[in-house]
Amino acid sequence: MNMPEMTRVVGRKRYSTEGATVLASDVYWDGRNFERSGRNTWLLRTPKGAYFTVTNSQWQGEGASLEPVSLEEAIELYEGPLSEHKVPYEEAFPIVTVEEA
Repeated sequence: MNMPEMTRVVGRKRYSTEGATVLASDVYWDGRNFERSGRNTWLLRTPKGAYFTVTNSQWQGEGASLEPVSLEEAIELYEGPLSEHKVPYEEAFPIVTVEEA
């Protein structure tokens, strides 16, 4: 499933897939298909550093959606269910300091 091109204004801020950087997704080949239960989610960052998700669904009655997320929510998604990373952690979250364990 491909990520749909979307633009949405939320809280007087425009979020758009055009020009945004894809950071991570759950799109991977499992031997049969790329879809996870008929849905895929992508995590993106705007050129100004705001984070948002785009979800696309194959289910009847569900469409594509775009939702802003906080930095903390973006990190949770990147470290959790969106395991297909398109950019390294430091590039995805340039203002976050990563410490050695």
